[in-house]
Amino acid sequence: MLFPKKVKHRKWQTGRKHPVKRGIASRGNKVSFGSYGLKAITGDRITSNQIEASRRVISRTVGKFGKVWTRVFPDRPYTRKGAEVGMGKGKGEPAGFVFPVQPGRILFEVDGVPEVKAKEALIKGGKKMPVKTKVVVRD
Repeated sequence: MLFPKKVKHRKWQTGRKHPVKRGIASRGNKVSFGSYGLKAITGDRITSNQIEASRRVISRTVGKFGKVWTRVFPDRPYTRKGAEVGMGKGKGEPAGFVFPVQPGRILFEVDGVPEVKAKEALIKGGKKMPVKTKVVVRD
């Protein structure tokens, strides 16, 4: 599971949740390292567990000759109150880390395998994500 070694602030403010108000990704929107990439079509928050599950499926599918790059890292903490706790009494404790994804962001990249295998791996990895995804090819 991915999480930062050290954070400047334990709890962050929530920020905008509405995907339209967050805009479209202006950075990290091109395939830079590999030949094929998994691109987010919609926006949402991806947890570290979802990133890890997707990475495992992709790396297992491409095999030992394929190379996988993870282009996102969950560094934003989110909080959650305990079970059966009443309303009020302040903000909950940090529960984990997420990465806020904007539409157009490249999540994973793959290289060193044939096109069919790369697309199969990225489609499987995309099923583990809470966002709609598509496979893109490097220009």
